[in-house]
Amino acid sequence: MVIAALLWAFMRRDSPTELLLYGNVDLRQVELPFNGSERVAAVLVQEGDHVTRGQLLARLDTSRLAPQAAKAEADLAGQQQAVDRLHHGNRPEEIAQARANVDAATADAQNAHAQYARLTSLSDSSSGRAVSRQDMDAAKAALDTAEARLAVNQKALALALAGPRKEDIAQGEAQLRADQAQLALLQQQLKDADLLAPLDAVVRSRIVEPGEMSSPQKSAFTLAIVDPKWVRAYVAEPDLGSVHEGMRAEVTVDAFHDRRFPAWVGFISPVAEFTPKSVETTELRSSLVYEIRVFVRDPGNELRLGMPATVHLPLKRGAG
Repeated sequence: MVIAALLWAFMRRDSPTELLLYGNVDLRQVELPFNGSERVAAVLVQEGDHVTRGQLLARLDTSRLAPQAAKAEADLAGQQQAVDRLHHGNRPEEIAQARANVDAATADAQNAHAQYARLTSLSDSSSGRAVSRQDMDAAKAALDTAEARLAVNQKALALALAGPRKEDIAQGEAQLRADQAQLALLQQQLKDADLLAPLDAVVRSRIVEPGEMSSPQKSAFTLAIVDPKWVRAYVAEPDLGSVHEGMRAEVTVDAFHDRRFPAWVGFISPVAEFTPKSVETTELRSSLVYEIRVFVRDPGNELRLGMPATVHLPLKRGAG
C-alpha cells in the first residue's frame, strides 16, 4: 500500500497541468480609402488616435460637386412639374377655349355656306347674268376655307379632350427617373467626400495630407481593430485531443510577465500544416501542426500587433 501511494503521488506530480503554445498577437486591419478622386481638404485624426464608428476622419473638397448637385436638383424639380402637367391633362380653360374656337368656326362656315347658296340661286335665276364668275369663285373659296378652319378646330378640341398621349407620359416619367438617378449619384458623391470610420479602431497609419489627390486605389488610413484580438498559435497533432473550441485559456507576454490575460479558443484549423518559422520551440520546428486562434480579453488595449505570446491551456489531471 505504501509503495502504491508513493507511485500515485509521483505520477500526479509529473503529470502536466497545462499545455503551453507559442504564437503572436494578431488583429484585423482596415485599409481605408476615399471612394472618389478629389483633392483632400482636411485630415482630422493622427496616428494613435482612438476613433469610433461613424467618426469623421477626413474630408474632400466639394466646391465642384456641390453646384452639380444643385443643378441636378433643379432639373429634377422642373421635370417633376412637366410630368405632373402631363398627368393632369389640359386645363378646363384650355378645353373651353377649344370649344369656343369650334363655335366660331362653325358660325363662319354657316355664313359662308349661306352666302354661296344665295349667289348660286341668283346666278341660276338669271342664267348667270346677275352674278359674275369671279364672285362665284370667291364665295366658293370662302366656303371651303371656313369648312377647313372648322375641321381644324374640331380636331384641336378632340385633342384637348383626349389629353396627352401615353407615350409622352412614359417618356416624361423615364426622364424623371433619369434625373432622380443623377441627383442620387451626385448626393452620394457628396456623402462620400466625408471619410468616416467604419468601426471602433485605432489609427495605425495616416497616409494622406491636405492638398493631395485622393483615389479609391490609394489608402488614406490604416485602422487597427482592437477588439477582437487573438493569439495565432499552433498545436501539435498529439495534443489536438486536449484542445477544443470554446476552451478557457490564459495568455502571457514578456512585457507583462506578472499578468495573465483571460482568453478562450475560438478557432481550430481543420487542415494540418508545417510549423511556421516564427514558432521557435525546438520540438515544433518541423512538426505537423494545426493553427488555432485564442481570443484575448484586453480592455486596456495593452497587447500590440505581433507581440510574442504564450498560451496556457489547462489540462485535466493525468492528461498529457
